[in-house]
Amino acid sequence: MRMKRVAAVAMMASLALSAAACGKEGEPTPSAGGSASGAAQSDTCKSSGATFTPKTDAAIAGSPTFEKIKTAGKVSVGVKFDQPNLGYKDAQGKRCGFDIEIAQYVASTLGIDPAKIEYKEIASANRETAIKGGEVDYYVGTYSITDKRKNDISFAGPYFVAGQDLLVRKDESSITGKDTLKGKKVCSATGSTPIQKVRDEGLTEPNNIVEFKTYSECVSQLLDKKVDAVTTDDAILKGYAAQSPTELKVVGQPFSTEKYGIGLPKDDKALRDYVNNQIEASFTNGTWQKIYDGTLGLSGSAGTPPTLERY
Repeated sequence: MRMKRVAAVAMMASLALSAAACGKEGEPTPSAGGSASGAAQSDTCKSSGATFTPKTDAAIAGSPTFEKIKTAGKVSVGVKFDQPNLGYKDAQGKRCGFDIEIAQYVASTLGIDPAKIEYKEIASANRETAIKGGEVDYYVGTYSITDKRKNDISFAGPYFVAGQDLLVRKDESSITGKDTLKGKKVCSATGSTPIQKVRDEGLTEPNNIVEFKTYSECVSQLLDKKVDAVTTDDAILKGYAAQSPTELKVVGQPFSTEKYGIGLPKDDKALRDYVNNQIEASFTNGTWQKIYDGTLGLSGSAGTPPTLERY
């Protein structure tokens, strides 16, 4: 198993990017790579098993975006590619993860076969520009809903509510939440909101704060017992735990709130209302739960649909 991890990490390390943690602009995003002892057990994408059959009667009156999609016979979706079990692309170019399958589900409700999705890897800082400029029809990728962003685009959702949490080794029993971090080495991405929160709230001593460019480096340090915990959004941490379920776990005591939405063109209210309806349907018909259980749920952390807020 160790050799599989080493091979996967060596291949993926060159793909590490700096983008946005917790959905905030200008902060690092996790990579599937890392050091030679990185977290990835396998680079091969796996589906949750949910099926997405295109609607044959999809219709959205008054939506220019839908008309564009219908005319093109395909949909352009902005995604992440380096977040395990969220938005990920393996060595064969296959995409998988919770966000990817949510994007596929939405495409199917628009009458588009998921096989016809044109995925675009848009840096977090460029998401609003890509949506406003029509480069993508919608964006699904740990995209936190904020008032600032709503000045430029609109959101459907939330389809997931994340919170800052802690990733620890499976046999760790002394770390049960943020108030048990004193004397523990805590790692996160350099300049990220999560590590700043640890620093501002004095959750551990300054000399116990460890920062790296990517979250995957922190996970490698955790596996090598050089740090005691990694902190960022629990959705991201669950992705790493799902890759190494016998070695890692999420503590499960979030201490912030991040509401993930699907980014849409600002003035296309008809599309927003429609997508909101489809998201809500996924909550009640079991689709959301099947997607979650087969992706982030592999971490061992239970998940339930959030309350739709219809922004």
